[in-house]
Amino acid sequence: MAPDTEAVAEQVFTALADPTRRAILATLAQAGPATATDLAARLPITRQAVAKHLALLAEAGLVTAEPGERRRVRYRLRSVPMRVAQQFLAALARDWDTPLAALKDHLDQPDRETATALDTTQRRDHR
Repeated sequence: MAPDTEAVAEQVFTALADPTRRAILATLAQAGPATATDLAARLPITRQAVAKHLALLAEAGLVTAEPGERRRVRYRLRSVPMRVAQQFLAALARDWDTPLAALKDHLDQPDRETATALDTTQRRDHR
């Protein structure tokens, strides 16, 4: 896994760790580009708090600031970092698939001592 991928994924996970930032992203995904003022009107936090969260989301590459009308900055979602984080998780999952499958196979195999003891007990009980 490339170090760039890991760094991007780390920034995305850090950004997504906060429920307010997740709410901002969900609002942008649902309603489209918006200003910090628009977002503050939809969320239970101040415009200044929204601006701070947007700065972190922009640093992680999850939103981009675009100049709007009357010097208002509109924020738009960027999906590329999220896809990088998904690829990072998929690679981790692949790394775990084989060992977990081997563990499952091992645990699904009947224990020979237990199977022998059960077989002996069943034979004795049928006599």
